[in-house]
Amino acid sequence: MAVVAAAITDGEGRWLLQKRPHGKRHAGLWEFPGGKVEPAETHAQALVRELNEELTIVVPGMGFAPVGRAEGAPGEGEPAIVITLYKVTAWAGTPRAEPDAELRWSTPDEIVLLPLPPLDRHLAMQLFGDARQDA
Repeated sequence: MAVVAAAITDGEGRWLLQKRPHGKRHAGLWEFPGGKVEPAETHAQALVRELNEELTIVVPGMGFAPVGRAEGAPGEGEPAIVITLYKVTAWAGTPRAEPDAELRWSTPDEIVLLPLPPLDRHLAMQLFGDARQDA
C-alpha cells in the first residue's frame, strides 16, 4: 500500500506532527500528516488531497519534494506499506486538526523523544539529517 506523508516546517526549525486518533492503528502516536494513495491517483495528487482533508491547507502542485522513504512488512491483517515523505515548502491556510486528532509544532530534538510509529521514526531520522544541515 502506497502512503504519502508531509514534512511541514514553520521556518523556525519546528515541524508539524499529528497525533493518531483513538480507534485507528497506532492510536495516540505522533506522525507526519498524510494518508493512502487512492487507485489512479499520483503521489502528488494524494498529498495535496490528504493535506486538504486532514489539515484544511491548500498545497500547490509544485510546493513539495520527496525527502524520505520507509517500508513496512505486512502483518496483523495489514498489507505491506511504503511511505514516501515530502518536504512541503508552500501552502495556504492555517493547519487545523481533524476532530479527535491533535497537532503540534516540534523541533527535531523534541520529535525524537515523542512516541512515533516505527516507519515515522525512520522517516524522521532521514529528514533530520537534512534539517540539521539547513539550520
